[in-house]
Amino acid sequence: MTIRAATLFAFASLALVAPVTVPAKAPVAAKQMRFGPFVVISADKARLVGVTDGGSPAAFLAMVEAYPAIRSLELIDCAGTSDDIANLRLGRMIRQRGITTVAPAGASVRSGAVDIFLAGSTRKAAADARFAVHSWLSADGRDASAARADDPARAAYERYYRDMGLTESDARAFYALTVSVQNNRTLQLAPRDLARFAKVAPAT
Repeated sequence: MTIRAATLFAFASLALVAPVTVPAKAPVAAKQMRFGPFVVISADKARLVGVTDGGSPAAFLAMVEAYPAIRSLELIDCAGTSDDIANLRLGRMIRQRGITTVAPAGASVRSGAVDIFLAGSTRKAAADARFAVHSWLSADGRDASAARADDPARAAYERYYRDMGLTESDARAFYALTVSVQNNRTLQLAPRDLARFAKVAPAT
């Protein structure tokens, strides 16, 4: 089951969150160094594994401080996030640093991990990679389908998608697609489906 939890009252001030505290610089070590849900696999490439959470933005900052040459982030089997607010903050960090996101052959990128894939300055996906989207779920168990049209979560997600390079109309359309599916279900998308909203290049 994919993971996506939203604390809706905090979305209204999402763009004004306090800066993440950067941990002390980690020593540069051999390949396979791990920083939270990130694994460094070479000097210029990392991989996202598992689920992102509230500590993931700080883990990402520690990683890029220790490995400043990282320019590519692979997503192979990513279930989503346990903290939507932190996840969107993480996506903005990835975008700001011009990192390419890659869904290689056989990849399964689900729920909040799709938002991370969209953060790539360039996005690449193999033809058989699959993406799964669904509605957010509030802390009190409210599904997005029950939200008002002016719910702050909608504005926060649409603003995020625009920040990731989607046009205003595509941001609205992609958000509408995600909330068209109940939280306990998923809508499977191929790279060509995602490319209706955002530029996705083939992964070699």
